Amino acid sequence: MVLALVLGLAAACGGGDGETGGVTAKGGDDGTPQVTITPADGNGKARPDEGVTVTAAGGALGAVSVKLKGEDVPGKLSADKTKWQSTWTLQPGGRYQVSATATSPKGKSTTATSAFRTSRATAATRVNNVVPSENETVGTGMPVFVQFNKAVPDKAKPLIERATEISSTTPTEGAWRWLSAGESFNGLPSMVFRPKHPWKPRQRVTVTVHYAGLKIGDDVFGDKDVTHTFKIGDSHVVSINANTHRLTVKKNGRTVRNWGVSLGVGGDVQRDGVDHLLTTSGVHLTMDHVRLERMRPPGKKKGDPGWYDEKVPWATRISNSGEYIHQNMDDPSCLGNRNCSHGCVRSPAADAQWFFHWSYRGDIVKITGTKRNLQWTNGWGYWQLPFTKWANGSALGKPITTTKA
Repeated sequence: MVLALVLGLAAACGGGDGETGGVTAKGGDDGTPQVTITPADGNGKARPDEGVTVTAAGGALGAVSVKLKGEDVPGKLSADKTKWQSTWTLQPGGRYQVSATATSPKGKSTTATSAFRTSRATAATRVNNVVPSENETVGTGMPVFVQFNKAVPDKAKPLIERATEISSTTPTEGAWRWLSAGESFNGLPSMVFRPKHPWKPRQRVTVTVHYAGLKIGDDVFGDKDVTHTFKIGDSHVVSINANTHRLTVKKNGRTVRNWGVSLGVGGDVQRDGVDHLLTTSGVHLTMDHVRLERMRPPGKKKGDPGWYDEKVPWATRISNSGEYIHQNMDDPSCLGNRNCSHGCVRSPAADAQWFFHWSYRGDIVKITGTKRNLQWTNGWGYWQLPFTKWANGSALGKPITTTKA
C-alpha cells in the first residue's frame, strides 16, 4: 500500500491540523502497517527545535529518507525499528522532504511522504567566531573558542553544549566552560573547550556546532551550523625563570634553543594593588604575533612618572596584561643577568625573531620566580585553573571526551 501525501506548502497558510500534528499513512485491513511523520505534510511553520520523527505501528521501519536541498538529514532508528528521530535540530526556513516505508511481519508495506518548511524565526544571538581558524596549526595548549555576538540565555547553554561535537585523532578528555564578555579575552561571550592535559601533538581536531534550529529564546532559533577543522602541531614548551634569567625552548620534549632574558623589574604598585611592572608567573599561552607592537603603561598618561611609548619588534603576546616575548630595546647587559623590563620577556633580537616565526598560537609558556601570579581570566590563562574547577563552568557540569576523528 502506498500513500503519498504531498500538499502544496501554501496550504499551511490556512492553519488546521497540519500546522502542529503529523501525517499518517494508515494501515489497511489486510495487515499493512501504519506510518506517521511529524511535522505534517504542508506545514509551513514547523518548529526547527523539534526535528523530524517517523513512527511505525504494526510493522518495522525500513527506508527513511529526510532531505534538505538534496542532502541527507542524519537520524537514528530505534532498536525495535518502530521510531526514527533526526539527530539534530532543523534549519530555520528550510524545505524538507520525508519518505518512510514500514513493513509488517507478513511482508505488507506502507509508504508515507511529507513535505514541510520550518519557521524562519532566527535568534539575534549568533555564533560570531570560532578559534582556532580553519586549517590553522596550533600548539598543544590551545583552547577552542565558540564565540557569540551577544550573551547567550542561560536556558540555551546546555542545548548548545549538547549540540556541539568535537572530534580529534586521539580521543581527549576536556570540558567546556562558559565565559562572560568580561571574562573573555576579546570581549565576546564564549563557550571554551580546554583539554584536561595538553593535546597530543600532530593530530587533527574538528568542532561542529549544530546551532541551526536550537531554541535560543522564545520562538526564535539558531540560524546556522558552524564547522571548523584545525591541526595540533608539534609540542612546543617554553620555560622562563625570573631568577636565573634564562628561557628554554623544547620541541617534542627536546631542548632546541635557550637564551638569556630580562623580565619585569617591579616597583609600580597601582591603585588596584598590583605591581604592573612585574611579570606574571604561571602557565601562559602564546596568543598572537605582532611584527611591531606599540607599548604604553596601563593606568598612566603622558607626563606621568614611568610613562613610556615605544614600538617593539618581534612581539609574541602571552597575556592580556601587556606581556610579550619580544626583542630587547634597552640595556643589553640586562639580558641573562637582571630584570629590567616593564613586565615583558626581553630577548636578543635574533632569538625574538626566531621565536616569532617558529611558535604557534597556543604554545605553552611556563614562567616561574616572580611574586605576581597570572589570573586565569588574563588572556588565555586557562591552565591556571584546576581542571575540576574549569569543568564546573560547563552548563552540563561535567567533562567530555572527544570522539575519534
